Amino acid sequence: AQGEFAGVAMIRAYHRARGDLERNEIIVPQAAHGTNPATATMCGCVVREVPVDAEGDVDIAALTAAVGPKTAGIMLTNPSTLGVFERHIEAVARIVHGAGGLLYYDGANLNAILGKVRPGDMGFDVVHVNLHKTFSTPHGGGGPGSGPVGVAARLAPFLPVPVVGRRGERYCWLTERDLPQSIGRLSAFGGNIGVLLRAYIYMRMLGRDGMARVGEFATLNANYLLARLTRSGFDAA
Repeated sequence: AQGEFAGVAMIRAYHRARGDLERNEIIVPQAAHGTNPATATMCGCVVREVPVDAEGDVDIAALTAAVGPKTAGIMLTNPSTLGVFERHIEAVARIVHGAGGLLYYDGANLNAILGKVRPGDMGFDVVHVNLHKTFSTPHGGGGPGSGPVGVAARLAPFLPVPVVGRRGERYCWLTERDLPQSIGRLSAFGGNIGVLLRAYIYMRMLGRDGMARVGEFATLNANYLLARLTRSGFDAA
């Protein structure tokens, strides 16, 4: 949740730095992750909901009508909470960027596309990753959870501090003095280094091919469960 908050806060800071003080609307599709409207509200934004079509994709006509001079961005989960990949993602990115907004990627369902497609290639400007969902770290029993964020180059000046940087051959802390446009420090700015290291090791051990297999098995498992539920009499729709 804190990673999500950081992402939307950076979007707001980006617009303020450009003098777009009226951009306070965050578009949230019906199939977005449930925490998205709460995060947008906590960041002082107005939530605008757009429907999905019969196939579970964002309704492009409704999105086109929703964007405007007040659009700060859109929050999307892809695949969505309906369990389908957003087939119109390129059109969504084109419409939102064309209106001056940014795209936020909620990594809740990232497993399904690991090794297949990258959020940045779909047009997203900021992403948070759920390490407990995608990269092996614990979640039950209180966690600790961790939601690291990644951003496109234009949002880098607004990253929360402190962050690790380099001066010459040495690593160093970068603080508000180094990043004057930063959104500042968050309540757990030190992060959960143990779970971050565990996730990093997990990624290194899997490698690119291993991550692609994770994506394939995640999708296979979801379809297996769908088939079992359908055969048991549940309505998949």
